[in-house]
Amino acid sequence: MSTPHDTPSPAATLSPLLILCLAATWLVWGSTYLAIKFALISFPPFFQMGTRFLLAGVLLLAWMRLRGRAMPTGRQWLHATVVGGLMLGGGMGGTAYAEQTVGSGLVVAFIAVVPLMIAAVNLLWRVYPTRLEAAGIAVGLCGVLMLTQGAGFQASPAGLAAIAIACATWSVGSVLSQRSLPLAHGATGFASEMICGGVLLLALSAIAGEAPAWPPAPEAAAAWAYLVVFGSLIAFNAYMVLLARAPAALASSYTFVNPVIAMLLGVAIAGEQISGFEWAAAGVVLAGVVLLLFGLARRPRAPDSATSPAAVSGQPQEERP
Repeated sequence: MSTPHDTPSPAATLSPLLILCLAATWLVWGSTYLAIKFALISFPPFFQMGTRFLLAGVLLLAWMRLRGRAMPTGRQWLHATVVGGLMLGGGMGGTAYAEQTVGSGLVVAFIAVVPLMIAAVNLLWRVYPTRLEAAGIAVGLCGVLMLTQGAGFQASPAGLAAIAIACATWSVGSVLSQRSLPLAHGATGFASEMICGGVLLLALSAIAGEAPAWPPAPEAAAAWAYLVVFGSLIAFNAYMVLLARAPAALASSYTFVNPVIAMLLGVAIAGEQISGFEWAAAGVVLAGVVLLLFGLARRPRAPDSATSPAAVSGQPQEERP
């Protein structure tokens, strides 16, 4: 899941293309949580996510094949099944499940802890945080504990459990994809991950007996299409450009921008109720993420190192819806 990343010049950082790419990762990914909420009107959580990722993965893989890229090997498909099952089956499936009973803004505020969880999982590989990174982890976890005490999560223990499992499986899958289960190179690997994750989600949908409403409500159909086109394809490509041409800290800035965007949209459009205490808790979580990313940016890097979005921010290159 790594993409070679050369240090760009300051001029490149401010180019119009990179500004558009930043807008995509900030605004589009920040809005996908609200889109999930609207899609739930007609599409149950596992069905919604399964069809979304399966279609996006097939389209992306077809595009890569038209460009002459090789298909993943059998072993790479196996890796994609495990990683896709953890990150998309558990991560995104759990996220959509949680949004049935918890506001989208609170869900994404909780998800902001993923980079901190990834740093913790990396301890199993003896990758130890610096003092600044450790401080970020501690601050972020304090914010999550505060968040769980707010009215939104207190009213839905099932939603809290679902989002906690989603963050844990996403974090484990992110680390495994780098450490021991590498995918096919570049976008082909992410396409295989989306296809395998989508198939698993549809299997979970069948086991759960989910049945989408047909015909779907117009707003649900529009939200689902938005997730496929903008969330999984356009924003994905924008993030790939950022990884290749922008500093890692800038590319991963969506990590602390998305929660703010999602919470504001949830309140303004969906009428979600977020208390002052929950806003404060989200601020503490984001402060921890900023400390962690700042600590990561100060780590020395080998000349031939690569930047992985999962390593930097806990989000794969295809999406963090």
